[in-house]
Amino acid sequence: MVGGGLAGSEAAWALAERGVAVTLYEMRPVRMTAAHQTDRLAELVCSNSFKSVELTNAHGLLKAEMRRLGSIVLEAADAARVPGGAALAVDRVAFAQGVHDRVTRHPHITVVRQEATQLPCPGVVATGPLTSDALAAAIARRLDAASLAFFDAIAPIVAADSLDHEQLFRASRYGKGGGDDYLNAPLTEQQYDAFVTALRTGEQYQPHHEFDRTPYFEGCLPVEEMAARGRDVLRFGPMKPVGLSDPRRKPEDKEPFAVVQLRQEDRAGQMWNLVGFQTRLKIPDQQRVFRMIPGLGAAEFLRFGSIHRNAYVNSPRALTAHLSAKDDPLLLFAGQLTGVEGYTESAATGILAGINLARLLAAEQPLLPPPTTILGALYRYVHSADPDHFQPMNANFGLLEPLERPVKDKQKKKEMLVERALADIERFAERIGVQKNAECGVRNAE
Repeated sequence: MVGGGLAGSEAAWALAERGVAVTLYEMRPVRMTAAHQTDRLAELVCSNSFKSVELTNAHGLLKAEMRRLGSIVLEAADAARVPGGAALAVDRVAFAQGVHDRVTRHPHITVVRQEATQLPCPGVVATGPLTSDALAAAIARRLDAASLAFFDAIAPIVAADSLDHEQLFRASRYGKGGGDDYLNAPLTEQQYDAFVTALRTGEQYQPHHEFDRTPYFEGCLPVEEMAARGRDVLRFGPMKPVGLSDPRRKPEDKEPFAVVQLRQEDRAGQMWNLVGFQTRLKIPDQQRVFRMIPGLGAAEFLRFGSIHRNAYVNSPRALTAHLSAKDDPLLLFAGQLTGVEGYTESAATGILAGINLARLLAAEQPLLPPPTTILGALYRYVHSADPDHFQPMNANFGLLEPLERPVKDKQKKKEMLVERALADIERFAERIGVQKNAECGVRNAE
């Protein structure tokens, strides 16, 4: 086991609980990272919040699934909880100490304070966005250098059912592909100028650590940086209107001055990506500014944009469905390194990596939850997303398999998705032999 963060701690615990002797390599404090301050396992270097515990929030639903699978990270978070409203906020020192003590005291786990420079087999690699240079090089050699990224440039994703499709038109540039593969939001000159001004004046995220000060690449600039470089940069870049024909336009109508394109992110067409709109705007300003785009006035954001340091594997290109190397099913990857984004998402993949490696060592096939669960849907996404456009993903309802019968009422739809997910994770847990915790139901209901 390489990496003693959230995913690594979960994976080590899941293996040890199934009788597997685990050697957990954690290089701190022998070699510190640019962000960590201690030698504790599961140290939180960013926020102290694990986000919502409400079941009608995708992060809350994922927590319910994790609890059913025996998450020690969430047990430690419960014990270290501090007031945070609907969010599971923790005392970060008490939380890390709680995970650290449980993992290091397990009779089947041995912690080695040493940098791993080679890939283990059998083993799990969960070294996160601050993977050391030596191990990153080993990963690149094994999986192909093109399959490892060192920063992400993420554009927002919005829910299809939150868009005003009357203001959008379907078309591909110059009719390529299927001819109507994209949703397009046309802007007038006045709308475009107001949008550019809003981008220029929006409040941007400022990195808290030196390691996160990512240099911009000219081919992947933040949308607000393009706006700052000149009035017409965007409309000659990602917002260029050429080659896009609106079938509704009348001969006397003006051509759009600029166009925002949205690309489908999932097979069911529930998630749409704002093409070329990678951004460092803070979340409130992403909502304010991007809702100025015609058709997006009431947009529900399933993923917000970001640009930051983040070593991760192009999982659709390089890994199997259970996130192992294609040439070695006993070499698994977990955590942010696989292309999931967030504390709970990372920890959840650690649980499943540990469970599946234990199964493989017992000559059993790896198993995944169905895509009707948040965890199963995340695994499906990171395995089956378009490798040419793959970017890290967080938990959201848009990932889930659609209901058999469409439901217009959004609240009712979420309730039905939650009910189905909880039933399906229950069946999955029973199938893999995870006994139900007596406290699980109480905690999930919080």
